[in-house]
Amino acid sequence: MELTPIFIVFIVFGSIVAVIVGPSYLKSRERTEMQLTVRHAVDKGQTLPPELIDAMTKDVQKSLPSRTKDIRKGVLSLAAGAGLAGFALIIGSAHRDFGSNGQEVLLGLSCIPAAIGIAFIILGFFNPNKA
Repeated sequence: MELTPIFIVFIVFGSIVAVIVGPSYLKSRERTEMQLTVRHAVDKGQTLPPELIDAMTKDVQKSLPSRTKDIRKGVLSLAAGAGLAGFALIIGSAHRDFGSNGQEVLLGLSCIPAAIGIAFIILGFFNPNKA
């Protein structure tokens, strides 16, 4: 029994997991170390510099929803839905001789990202954050 194919499968899936999990783990570890440093400084009675507070709140401010982010997500989702619908229509017109080819299913699936895109665009207009 040869183990080479098993190792190849583990290497492929392991690299995918490492690319996805690695950065989030490192960011979490960095955040934990920063919180410990701040906790020790506060326990000793030291004042925190404004640069440190800005650095800690940068991620929070970046993740806040904004009007431009919502409209951008909406336009991208709407374009994905339109692309799926166009793909379904092209498949349907190219293969009329072969009977049912799933065109209806693809058209139905294209409604999901299109509806999400429309919702994000509407949220973008009602979002009070301008940035």
